[in-house]
Amino acid sequence: MSMNMYTGFTRLCKGLAVVLVGVHIIVQILPSALSYLALIPAKTIPFAWNLITAGYTEQTVYGAIISTIGLIYLGKLLEPIWGSREFLKFIFIVNFLTSVFVFITTISLYYITRLEIYLYMPISGFQGVLSGFLVGIKQIMPDQELAILKLKAKWLPSLALLFSIAISFFTADSVSYLPTIVFGTYLGWIYLRYWQKKPETKLKGDPSDEFSFSSFFPEFLRPVIDPIATVFERMLCGRRSETSNEERGYTLGGSMLPGSDPIEASRRRERGARALEERLAAERLAAGKKAEESERDVSDNV
Repeated sequence: MSMNMYTGFTRLCKGLAVVLVGVHIIVQILPSALSYLALIPAKTIPFAWNLITAGYTEQTVYGAIISTIGLIYLGKLLEPIWGSREFLKFIFIVNFLTSVFVFITTISLYYITRLEIYLYMPISGFQGVLSGFLVGIKQIMPDQELAILKLKAKWLPSLALLFSIAISFFTADSVSYLPTIVFGTYLGWIYLRYWQKKPETKLKGDPSDEFSFSSFFPEFLRPVIDPIATVFERMLCGRRSETSNEERGYTLGGSMLPGSDPIEASRRRERGARALEERLAAERLAAGKKAEESERDVSDNV
């Protein structure tokens, strides 16, 4: 570990971190502001802006700390590869659509249970976007080993989701965070799978099998998951999920074209792994230089 672990954060991530911390402070100083910033289903109409502001509103100190740290560290890996514009676009779209689906879910739960808590519980937090970031990490560096957890990066979204579901059984207010995490993960995958533009190829999405929805699950469950995933993809993307390959020229007579997007996806993952390795190497080099300077200063003082 070196001091460089705490450097190299992008300007955009720093700015967004300031927004998260600033909104949290506002909510702590003016608690009434939560009614206008958080997603409260009964007030979303006419306060429709809370579909956007809810994602940047952390109600607790712990939430603000986790979201800020997650933003600057995950953004440190993703933004250099995606580009600042695409990174910001991802945040906006995933945050907004997650809020929309959470709103629909809570309204549905109210009509099913007739419990007014689903209408008036303030729902907010950056956890939906963070979940989407983990999907981005899965895409660009799936085989990167995580020394601390002893597993590959491609399992991070699944592990975070599983942990959140497990915690929900022991908390009374799981509705305030679990739907956000679930939809943030799924919509992050939808965006990267079908919508993200590739300027270098003028194509959209990542149709590779390694990034299919079933890749979030263990191998033995994939034959069961694939048909279910197809149904949801048709619901959310219409015929787009069926015809996207033909429209973009990925297939010809049922076979993949040479140079099609799966190869580009592989190149993107290689770039992600290479960027991470270069960053780690630079940090180790800087740490070595700093250690040499410290030893030199000590010897000079002696």
